Amino acid sequence: MSVELEFVMIKPDGVKRGLIGEIISRIERKGLKIKALKMIKMSKEMAEELYAEHKGKPFFNDLVEYVTSGPVVVMIVEGPKAVQVVRKMIGATDGAEAEPGSIRGDFALSKARNIVHATDSPEKVEKEASIFFKLDELVDYDYLHAIY
Repeated sequence: MSVELEFVMIKPDGVKRGLIGEIISRIERKGLKIKALKMIKMSKEMAEELYAEHKGKPFFNDLVEYVTSGPVVVMIVEGPKAVQVVRKMIGATDGAEAEPGSIRGDFALSKARNIVHATDSPEKVEKEASIFFKLDELVDYDYLHAIY
């Protein structure tokens, strides 16, 4: 079983709705280990770098404005197939289409305000995580609930 890292961000609507604890709790109960965690106010430059693949699309400026509109919680988690597991946990991008039981399925109604972001491939994790964290900020520790 391959152990990998995943970058997760609770977006401003998730923070403002008081869902930080719920989301972190779901991640921990699944058996994923939190390696780094902090609340920040994202700069425009950080947002543009995070969503660079969408630059030039009609929604890009609105997306940047939205994620910089309030605090976000960023984290790096670790576990077997962490990217695949977290993506399944958060559900479809459009909250109205996300399965009940997923984070977006339970808490989001739209594509524009969908509570959480997570890297969509193992190849992108280092790029996205490096926008918010330095390598020395990742903490290793014995995780009693981990199954790996």
